[in-house]
Amino acid sequence: MNELNYIAIDFETANKLSCSACSIGLIRFENGVETDSVCHLIKPAVMYFVPEWTRDIHHISYEDVVDQPCFPEVWQNLVQPFLDKTPDFPLVAHNASFDMGVIKGCCDRFNMELPKIRYFDSLRISRRTWPELKSHALTFLGSTFGIDYLAHDALEDSRTCGLIIKLACEKWKVASVDELLCACNSNLQELS
Repeated sequence: MNELNYIAIDFETANKLSCSACSIGLIRFENGVETDSVCHLIKPAVMYFVPEWTRDIHHISYEDVVDQPCFPEVWQNLVQPFLDKTPDFPLVAHNASFDMGVIKGCCDRFNMELPKIRYFDSLRISRRTWPELKSHALTFLGSTFGIDYLAHDALEDSRTCGLIIKLACEKWKVASVDELLCACNSNLQELS
């Protein structure tokens, strides 16, 4: 991977269960530039929404998703075709253990085979790149770097995550995901 190519991904969930995805956003970055995106609401496997999350965080409610497709349909008809366009691009997520946990939780809940995904974590990259910052939350990083976005919107969070990776490359003066991971003493992981 000698170019700055990656796909930023983010999920919103209805509740604390990892199988409760209610929104997904993905943005493809080619040479560090956004080229296309997909997003979709998802009907969670468990239709319980934490009221405070609906009111204060992502603003997605039962009514928004009751008629939306469930995870398998969204993954098979939207996400997998999007990923298949550039199968060598790794995924990146901010606090990737959460987003990869959602994929695992949903696949387990719906008896789906776990997709073959390589990924890295923009939270880890940001901590290694800007250790002096008091926080590495996506909202704080967005504010610090002048990225104007709607927090807890899956597509907007994906975009901000992707832009943070580009900024980290600029700070380290590197031009590829491999070089960035090396500079940050990190590596690609595989979903398992």
